[in-house]
Amino acid sequence: MIPSKVSLVDVGPRDGLQNEAAQVSTAHKIELVRRLQAAGLRAIEVASFVSAKWVPQMADGAQVLRGIARPAGVVHGALVPNLKGLQAVLALPLHERPAEIVVFGAASEAFSRRNINCGIDESIERFAPVVQAARAAGLKVRGSISCALGCPYEGEIAPERVGRVAQAMRGIGVQHVGVADTIGVGTPRRVQAAMEAALAHFPLAEVSGHFHDTYGQALANVYASLEMGVQVFDASVGGLGGCPYAKGATGNVATEDLVFMLDGLGIESGVDLDALVDAAAFIGGVLGRKPISRVSNAVLAKRRAAEPAAAA
Repeated sequence: MIPSKVSLVDVGPRDGLQNEAAQVSTAHKIELVRRLQAAGLRAIEVASFVSAKWVPQMADGAQVLRGIARPAGVVHGALVPNLKGLQAVLALPLHERPAEIVVFGAASEAFSRRNINCGIDESIERFAPVVQAARAAGLKVRGSISCALGCPYEGEIAPERVGRVAQAMRGIGVQHVGVADTIGVGTPRRVQAAMEAALAHFPLAEVSGHFHDTYGQALANVYASLEMGVQVFDASVGGLGGCPYAKGATGNVATEDLVFMLDGLGIESGVDLDALVDAAAFIGGVLGRKPISRVSNAVLAKRRAAEPAAAA
């Protein structure tokens, strides 16, 4: 049942960079998106229309969308937390808008209240008009279920709670749902149970995995999802990311590590690993540190080792 082809959504320019304290310039964000596109990524989260007061790193979302190239077949997404955020998206000219927006809800009541100051049910009610207006404007709506495997405040999350949020999202018109292990505590069997809960309400092609690597389980959790036929995964170039509301949570699985595994399995992703490593090295240089990705560090070390021989 393991698919022969998967689609990757690189969330580094949004989910990855939003957790960085040092401001990354708009030009560098645009260049990162360009490099990811050149590497073969066909779905990229590039912006977030949250309040600049809360996430100043994402204040230039409109400028990023205005500045990126738009190759045929590439889907750009943006996180939209509320109607005000959607209005900002819809105020953009048609050719500058993202093709899809992302809304989010937690499987944890406590996390929902800490993150967006309301409970799960109220969060769904708030998103209903956002989803309706986005779809009326021709935008696809993806939903993300955060803390689907565990919560920093409540601990382990039962699969039934994932199913409840998936059902609610489906009910307001969300077209795709991502099962997100926000704090990286999931393990393969638990991930499969959470996926089954989401699949009870969405077709297989419209369910994705979003796995953070805090405990080193992200690739194992991807493989467990592949065994179920899941064929869409979020990943973050260089392993960028974390969660401002989940201290200690590391970034999403590094796109390079995931592509290396998929290549080894003979699963097509359409992504060129060497070009992807270049993109990771670029943003690492901007941030002043090496990538978290083990594959990137291995490839970069191999390149450095080959340099003297090439020069000779």
